[in-house]
Formats: sequence, structure tokens, C-alpha cells
Amino acid sequence: MLVAGRIEDYALIGDMQTAALVCRDGSVDWLCLPRFDSHAVFAGLLGTEEHGFWRLGPAYPAGQEPPVANRRRYRGDSLILESEWDTPRGTVRVIDFMPPREHHAPQLIRIVEGVSGRVPMRSALRMRFSYGWVVPWVHKVDGRTVAVAGPDSVWVDSEADTYGKDLTTYADFTVAPGDRVAMTISWQPSHKEPPAPAEPETALTATEDFWRDWVRQCTYHGPYREAVVRSLITLKALTYAPTGGIVAAPTTSLPEHIGGVRNWDYRFTWLRDAAITLSSLLRTGYRSEALAWREWLLRAVAGDPENLQIMYGIAGERELGETELSWLPGYENSQPVRVGNGAASQLQLDVYGEVIEALHLAHMTGLARNDYASLLQIKLIGYLEDHWNEPDEGIWEVRGPRRHFVHSKVMAWVAVDRTIRLIESGEADGPLERWRALRDEIHRDVCEKGYDPERNTFTQSYGSQELDASLLLIPQVGFLPPDDKRVIGTIEAIQRELSTPDGFVLRYPTSGEHAGLDGLEGDEGAFLACSFWLADDLAMIGRVEEARRLFEKLLSLRNDLGLLAEEWDSRLGRQVGNFPQAFSHVPLIDTALRLTASGAYGG
Repeated sequence: MLVAGRIEDYALIGDMQTAALVCRDGSVDWLCLPRFDSHAVFAGLLGTEEHGFWRLGPAYPAGQEPPVANRRRYRGDSLILESEWDTPRGTVRVIDFMPPREHHAPQLIRIVEGVSGRVPMRSALRMRFSYGWVVPWVHKVDGRTVAVAGPDSVWVDSEADTYGKDLTTYADFTVAPGDRVAMTISWQPSHKEPPAPAEPETALTATEDFWRDWVRQCTYHGPYREAVVRSLITLKALTYAPTGGIVAAPTTSLPEHIGGVRNWDYRFTWLRDAAITLSSLLRTGYRSEALAWREWLLRAVAGDPENLQIMYGIAGERELGETELSWLPGYENSQPVRVGNGAASQLQLDVYGEVIEALHLAHMTGLARNDYASLLQIKLIGYLEDHWNEPDEGIWEVRGPRRHFVHSKVMAWVAVDRTIRLIESGEADGPLERWRALRDEIHRDVCEKGYDPERNTFTQSYGSQELDASLLLIPQVGFLPPDDKRVIGTIEAIQRELSTPDGFVLRYPTSGEHAGLDGLEGDEGAFLACSFWLADDLAMIGRVEEARRLFEKLLSLRNDLGLLAEEWDSRLGRQVGNFPQAFSHVPLIDTALRLTASGAYGG
């Protein structure tokens, strides 16, 4: 029974409403239709072939492993994947993409192109609805194959003849140089008329044009342009076009520790992730995406800022109830598999700072004024004024007791500071002197209760001895200047105590005497965002060559297509966590911008 590949073996394709993951062997092992957060049609990524997949590649003998592509790449600066196999009989190319949706149904299009020789090919398509739980009724309608179960239908259009066997739809054919054979699946609500058949070649041209035009807007032209552009394309692919909401990742339950329980659903919009994504988009020329996110935020929060959630559904939904899918064995037996996310109900005070910082940046970069955005900012501070000194679950969504997390207090200070600046600019009204006093009070509180003078470092929470990589953000948000001895001491302490042997950074201690402090069992990998933050800080305190070396070492962790998961397992030498992860690609962009500005880059 074949199982999923390594996380870094996957490529991302998508249409800005959902996304698919394509393995090196030509198997689509993850696809939710019609939205990022819909039930998966292919869930083999979290189980086996029995839970749904679509493999397209050179035919191979029964009982053997399917061959992996010898080469793969994205076509230029696009999300069109090209995979090539060299076989004893010749070379073949498979082109995979999902055309951006306008008025047509969601489509996944695969075009087989003969390069040399005559190569026998096989398509094996096994659709399983509801995350691999439901076997659909597959039949023919007017020469087209359709799979139906409940509210869903998936239509298969193939230029090669198909046949059914063992609850799987197959096609066997041979391609010679210049041959092109297209196959498409399209989703449609089962009660509606069939979707129009795809026009693969026309769609391919339109998709390439879309990405070329979009990338042309990028204002970054520095030495790390390839990495920055690929990260920007990935962030665009994680944006739900109809609303502007940005998912943290297109997957659920890819483990932070292989075989462990730290498996979460990331197919939602975290205000924190989306806010820092907004920052990167604005700094690289993408104002329309930033505007769309701000409008999404205003709709999601609506008239109830006192009940600000840390995350919402991609259309602003508030109910994200967490459940476990017992029939899925999980990625490499990492259980449980979860859908929904119970952290949506947590109190995370840092979110107020991240949201207000994003609104502040939008204002400072000249994004069209929105009076409700300013009003929302004032209302958020009104709430924070009464609650900033309460314990919370913090940036990392611990499932243990609430604490007075230092990062949460720092971001509360950011929220007040940016709002004071808004009032001082004349764009809003508020109790300026009272909030200046509040800003000073929060700053004093953090420096007195969150700082360990004996070790010369800030700590994870008031009264604790543990460190936390989120403390690296203290100079980046302007809470203290980079040359402050407490900042330098904190950076050096994190390097000593939270770095892995290969120089990457853990979020916080999770093993030994610290095991279970976050309310969870098991360990996790180095958190890639934190490692980028360290590179940023090193550059800020003048250690720019060290920062450059760390940054380029981080770039080397990307897979062959430039994609990053959430974490890096130094012990296994593997990417772990949901994939690809916005919270990894955003700081990559930010660090590249900082290093470029400093002139710290290799030849």
C-alpha cells in the first residue's frame, strides 16, 4: 500500500480559492473542493491511496514503486508545475495547474506532453469524498465520467479513454514527441447542471498570463529576487480571492513532530499571519491585496471588536469547531488528524498589536483611507486598555494555563503606540494623554516583570526562567532600540538556549524539564519564522555577515521549488508542519529586504 511522500516532496498548485499538493511521483495527494477549508477529495496525504489520489506518470510494473520525476520546476514566475521523467523508452513531461477562477467551476488540469521516444503513461484516479470517508458513485453521463456523493460532484474530462477497475478510474495511453494529452477534473454542486468541459490549452495560456502580469507588479529587484518572488507567489496562492482572506497553509494535520500529536488545521485566516502578510505585500508593491485584506478584516470583526478572535474562516466565519477524523491514520501515523481549530476561542492579546500595526502600515503607505478602519483601531484600544494586564494563551496558542506572556504585553504596547501616532497625525480622535500614560505603563511593566537582570534577557512570561523566540521581535517593533544591552542580551541568550546544533531556532523549550509546559505532549522542530527573526535581529545589531550566513542557510532548507513548511526537524533533516506555510515565507521576504538594504549579501 503506497503512502504519502515527504512533505518537501510536494509542489503547490492553486487557483486562489483552493490548492492541491502534487508529489514527485506525479500523485495529487491533497485537494479540497471547492474551497481551502472544504472536505478533501484527495486525502492520501494523511493516509494511504485508499483515501484518495490522482497519479499521472509513466506506467510501471505492478508491485513496484511509481517512478519519481527526474526534474521539476515552475514555469517561470508562475504556479504552473512542469515535471519530467526520463524513462528507458523516452522522456515525458506533465504540466499541472489550476486556472484562476472567474466564472468557471474549479478545475485541476493535467497535460501530458511527449518530449522524446514513445512513453507508455497511466492515469489512476481514486476520488474519495469527505476526507477519504465516502466512496462516490462513479458513472458516465454523455460520455463524461462523474463522481457523485451527497452535495458534491466531480467531473472527469479526458482526451485518453478511461475505464473503471477496483473503484478507481484509469487511463492507459502512449505519447510520442509533440503529442499532448489533457485530463481535467472539475467540481460542481451535485444538484446543478454539469460544468462546461475545460479548454486546457486556452486555460494554460490564460494562467501563465495571469501570473506574469501579477509578478510584474513586484517592486523588489534585489539579489534575493528569486526567493522573494516565489514566496510572494505562494502568499498570493494562499489568498482566498473572493474575500481577501489569507489561509495560514492549505493543509491540516501535517505534524510538527513526526508521529506526534501536534497536528493542527491551518486552513483559516489568523489575524496575526494575515497582518504580517499584509506588511510584506505592501512593502513589495501589492496594494490591491493589502486593500482586500483590510476590507476582509473590517467585515470579519464587524461591530464587535470586543470579541476579536485570533482567527476566522476565509469568508469571516467565527465558528471553527475542532474535531478529529478517526478513520485517517495521519501523515506517517501522526495522530490525531484534526479539522477545525479550537484555538479560535483563545485570548491572545498580541493579536491587537499585529492588527493595529498592519492598519498603521497601510495608513503610512498611503492606502486609501477608510474611516471605519480608524474607528476600529480606537475601539480595539478601548478594549485593550481594560484587558492588557490579563494573562493569555500567547502567540503560540499554548493549551496550558494562561500566563503573562512578555510578547503579548509588548504587542499591547505596539497597539497603543501606533494608535497614539494615528491621533497625533490628526486622522482620529482619542484621549491622547491618557493613552500616552498607558503606553508608558505597559513599557515599564514589561521591563520590570519580564526581564531577568541576572541573565540579561527578557523571558517568556512574567516570573519564568524560560526563553521564547517571540522576544526577538522586541527591536523589530520598536519597543527597545537594537543597541539596548537588554536586546543584545536577549538575542544572545536565545542563540545559546533555543538554537539547534545546526543554528536554527526553537519557539520555546518543549523537552526535558520543560516538557508539557505548553499543555501538549511531544516535541517539535525548529520554527522557521523564528530563525528568520534571528537573522533580522543580527543584522539590526550590526552582525550583518552572520545574519547573511544564517539567512542563506535557511534558504537552503527550501525544497527544489522554493517552498517551506512551518518547521525544520534538525534530527531527521526534514521539513515538518503544515505546507507551504505563510508564516515561513513572510519573514523570508522581510529578511531579504533588510539584508538588501544593508548591503549584506553574497556575490
